[in-house]
Amino acid sequence: MKQLIVIPTYNERTNISLLLKKLIRLYKSRFEILIIDDNSPDGTAIEILKFSKKYKFIKLKSRRNKMGIGSAHKCGVKYAYKNNFKILITMDSDGTHHPKYIKKFLHLIKKYDLITTTRFSNKKSLKSWPLFRILITNLRHFIIKFFLGINIDASGAFRCYNLTNIKSKDILSAKDNGYSFFWESIFILFKKKYLIHEIPIELPYRSVGSSKMKFSDIINALVYIIIISMKKSKY
Repeated sequence: MKQLIVIPTYNERTNISLLLKKLIRLYKSRFEILIIDDNSPDGTAIEILKFSKKYKFIKLKSRRNKMGIGSAHKCGVKYAYKNNFKILITMDSDGTHHPKYIKKFLHLIKKYDLITTTRFSNKKSLKSWPLFRILITNLRHFIIKFFLGINIDASGAFRCYNLTNIKSKDILSAKDNGYSFFWESIFILFKKKYLIHEIPIELPYRSVGSSKMKFSDIINALVYIIIISMKKSKY
């Protein structure tokens, strides 16, 4: 069964190197790994190319501009379907998503259409986060639950899709190209009655580099949730 890991990057030269080393150590060539880089000025692509020259299962897709995290995930989804992958795993490149959880994904995915991760079941999960980020994360989770009716940690990127069961159009119909892609795609799959299962993870705060999420991204996401809630019947 063909399996793909998609990792979007932007200015993550140090973190992507550490992550790829972990993936290689744990899984060797079990997966094809596609890294989608949005023209990072810090030389992220150069670091990835060092790995891709040594390991043929690591591939780099370089895009000319910073097109958004949601856009990168859609790009990875299209690549997965085009190349007949049956399992798609997506994860962040900042070192907060530990590859050890992938084993659990693979153990469960035959029973479900989508396995996603939750930060709210493990008390240790957000322990190292700044208070402001904890408050914003909990507020967003509450708003998604209240307005969209889904009690799922829907804003995370660490997921495993069973592409045998999910139609590509149902993932790609998410319109947002930014951070709202994550909860919007979950909402669509939830409305389409796909089987979604959460696993608890510990999510440490990033130790290298800085978050790409701006305060304006948070505000835009909250507004977009309310807009989508007014159009729920159309999904």
